[in-house]
Amino acid sequence: MSAIADANAYPPDIVALRDGLDGFLKQEVIARHERHAALLDDERRLFTDDGRYHPEALALIREVRMAASRAGYYGMCVPTSLGGGGLGALAWFGGWERIFHRCADHYWLGHYAISHWAFGPSAVLERVSPRAREEMLAGMMAGSHSMCFGMSEPDAGSDAMMMKTRAVRDGDGWRISGSKIWTTNSPYADYCIVFAVTDPARAAQRKGGISAFLVPTSAPGFVVERVIRMWGSVGGNEAMLHFDGIRVEPWQLVGELDRGFAIAMLGVNLGRLYNSARSVGTARWAMEKAFDYVKVRQAFGHPISEYQGVMFPLAESAMQMHGAHLMCLNAARLVDQGAPARKEVAMTKAYATQMAAQTLDRVIQAHGAIGMTNELGLTEAWKSLRKVNIADGTNEILRRTITGEMLGGDLDW
Repeated sequence: MSAIADANAYPPDIVALRDGLDGFLKQEVIARHERHAALLDDERRLFTDDGRYHPEALALIREVRMAASRAGYYGMCVPTSLGGGGLGALAWFGGWERIFHRCADHYWLGHYAISHWAFGPSAVLERVSPRAREEMLAGMMAGSHSMCFGMSEPDAGSDAMMMKTRAVRDGDGWRISGSKIWTTNSPYADYCIVFAVTDPARAAQRKGGISAFLVPTSAPGFVVERVIRMWGSVGGNEAMLHFDGIRVEPWQLVGELDRGFAIAMLGVNLGRLYNSARSVGTARWAMEKAFDYVKVRQAFGHPISEYQGVMFPLAESAMQMHGAHLMCLNAARLVDQGAPARKEVAMTKAYATQMAAQTLDRVIQAHGAIGMTNELGLTEAWKSLRKVNIADGTNEILRRTITGEMLGGDLDW
């Protein structure tokens, strides 16, 4: 995005923030990645035999988080009540969009430059108890510690109310037993927000009955069963968890008893804006690669930029990308104004993620065979974008949310 376009999209403070992020990414992310490319670009070195990141890779992730914390980017959107910068949804979108525009999925250490709601401090942690804040907050804000978000289960994904994990009363506390799946960052996290049924009758009627608890991953009974490998990778960031009677105390309750689903939805909405930013930023990164290539690649005596079969699909993606970007800006501004914006956030995430996956496919096609090589990173980015069409609400669930809001009377645009 040009300086003029940036100034039209964002207020001056966010323009300055995005410009500052550029410098940070060059110095702390891209330079670090290139120094350690032998490790970070080779999965055989990046992951251990059990599929976890190599300790050296985890140290680099921690270094980036802590450098970002010192620079003020890591906690920039964390509420001021937690010691963060208190910036809103527009800054959240603008920051993440810039990160993925510059780094995509190749310089993936950049994904740790801002605290992700499911891995680090965010508005979700405003609901933890004073004792929990005292125990965990300093390390989380400094970037030395991280967390994960234990919601999805083998039989409860999109329909989270079907969860089977239980928290049963044990004196003044509870014992948690059950399993979780697709828990991102769980093989490496220091804490997990675990969602469990505390009132089976209410949960069965879909009237609450689910609570959230802050659990140290070192707690007896907390087991990372296995890393989940995806897309043919030898390792990953997702895992299946098992809880065997984990004891939790009253201070570990997050928010109100039996009303944990509100905590979950707060995080999921942040995730939908994050995935929208990821989609727009990565699509922009890919489109720039395409236009660099079509100007120099020759076929039948002419640059392929002269062929409509090559250029018209890219034009379609350019229009869709522009529309997705405007939708993102609108949704973020509505959230900053205090509007629920459930419909708009759902529309934005559904459209942006589909747009980006299609854009990557078109960019790969424009490159031909070279577009599928590891060197360009396009297939790596496509796989990532295909995944975010499912994360934080599948496209089908999002359409259900959109039409549900409209049936309820929200017909404004």
